[in-house]
Amino acid sequence: MSAGAQVRASDLTDDKEFMATLAKGLAVIRAFGEHRPVMTLSQAAAEVGLSRATARRILRTLAELGYVEQAGRHFALAPRVLELGFRYLATQSWIDRALPLMKALSEAVEESCSVAILQGTEIVYVARVPTRRIMTSVLTVGARLPAFHTSLGRVQLGFLSTEDLWRRLRSVSIEPYTPSTITDLGALVERIREDHGRGFSIVDEELEKGLRSIAVPLTARSGRVIAGLNLSAHSNRTTRNEMRERFLPKLMEAARQIAVFAE
Repeated sequence: MSAGAQVRASDLTDDKEFMATLAKGLAVIRAFGEHRPVMTLSQAAAEVGLSRATARRILRTLAELGYVEQAGRHFALAPRVLELGFRYLATQSWIDRALPLMKALSEAVEESCSVAILQGTEIVYVARVPTRRIMTSVLTVGARLPAFHTSLGRVQLGFLSTEDLWRRLRSVSIEPYTPSTITDLGALVERIREDHGRGFSIVDEELEKGLRSIAVPLTARSGRVIAGLNLSAHSNRTTRNEMRERFLPKLMEAARQIAVFAE
């Protein structure tokens, strides 16, 4: 089940202005994904935890608005859904200004450069300059990864209060993606706090074997963290020491320049 797809009564607030129907409609949209690009009415209802009647009304409404396409018994997202994501990007003018700096950084070290924002317990990629494919999955704008096991996530998680950090950590199932994955909750919190104190995070083959990355936070002029900036490479090309000694100064300088554009 995709993160955030299931709608539970406990998820709905007591706010009288909260629109439960809208929340259910967005949950249906989120239920579609790489491993579930097409669903029947029954599958959508089961995935989101809705009655068939409610799921039918939502899917018919989304189809009428152009966000879902129907072919017989099957439903799939329509290209119009992209408007929702790109409208967010259009409001973040700093991303467009960051791309030339990211490209220059990527070319200087000959490795991939990315920017991602923290959303709950995941990171969402909002800009990327790839050089070589180093992950089994293709990372593009909009792609999501678990925040606790990525350098981009850890540099942002470190800005949270201890209470908020533990709350998010306990809301997810920590899986051993590789033999190097940190699965002990206390050790994860300690690593995040240590990385925050250093001002950067290196994640070494914890999410995928062979993948090594280093990230720094992107902060607005107010000091608020808005995203993370990283460089990633295959472990047989770049050592941890090289990341600290050669990549980190360039990464920090790029982050400083990007911060000028962020509000």
